[in-house]
Amino acid sequence: MNPEAIFTPMLGLMALTAVVWVYLYLLRIPAMKKARKPVQTYTTPDTVIDALPPEANYPANNFKNLFELPVLFYALCLYLYVTGNVDAVHVYAAWAFFAFRVAHSVVHCTFNRVIVRFWLYCGGAVALFLMLFRALLDAV
Repeated sequence: MNPEAIFTPMLGLMALTAVVWVYLYLLRIPAMKKARKPVQTYTTPDTVIDALPPEANYPANNFKNLFELPVLFYALCLYLYVTGNVDAVHVYAAWAFFAFRVAHSVVHCTFNRVIVRFWLYCGGAVALFLMLFRALLDAV
């Protein structure tokens, strides 16, 4: 297995984060214009939530979520590469984590069904924690 293969799902997740960021502004700016409130109304996340419809806030919540478990994913992928422990299982698990995060983001940014999001989040977490568990076993 080519150790650099671990970087492709990492780059995919970075691209997903960029897409969600663009989508968030494509929804939020028109919603802000439609609300016709002074820009200073939107000083904190709480005031934004109160001033805009929920659909305009879904992508922002997802964007924040893309800086939670994915941070561990990025660090773990780099760790695996640096230590020379990248193997096929890690790469497949990295792709699984990425796929679950894409599906989670699609749900979170659109119809936002909590139970669907929950199971997609759990699937990604299982893939990530499998990678972490194997890395810990290799380290001891």
